[in-house]
Amino acid sequence: MNDDIKNRQNVDKEKLVEILKKNPIIQFACEKTGIARATFYRWKKDDKEFAEHVEKSLAEGNELINDLAESQLMSAIREKNMTGIIFWLKHHHPAYTTRVEVTAKVKHENPELTEEQKLLIDQALVLSGLKPAEETSITNTTYVEETKSIDEKVE
Repeated sequence: MNDDIKNRQNVDKEKLVEILKKNPIIQFACEKTGIARATFYRWKKDDKEFAEHVEKSLAEGNELINDLAESQLMSAIREKNMTGIIFWLKHHHPAYTTRVEVTAKVKHENPELTEEQKLLIDQALVLSGLKPAEETSITNTTYVEETKSIDEKVE
């Protein structure tokens, strides 16, 4: 790629990153710099360093906008704006949060395991080393016979 083109792209990338720090809207940044959105996303995909700078700038821009929004909310509250007051209380005071009440009858059913299921669990625990074979009712012959019968069922 031509050095002039590469230098111009780097300048455009830097401009994009700086704009995103103040206004974290990609469309806006692209319009301000005259770069197509498709080009922006191609650069972001192809250039890992640029992608990292973009993500950091978007985060910084979002923090800035959040600070501005909170500042405006505080101003609205000082001016006795009821919507602002209600919003603040609902999100910052436990007595005013939205509550949902759920009423239900819960029935716990724990069906008894079949002998085959118990045997499979014991075999799995023995094979995994979590349970010594002597602590189970499984004998070597039982294990071999049961494994064969399970294998036959699977086939």
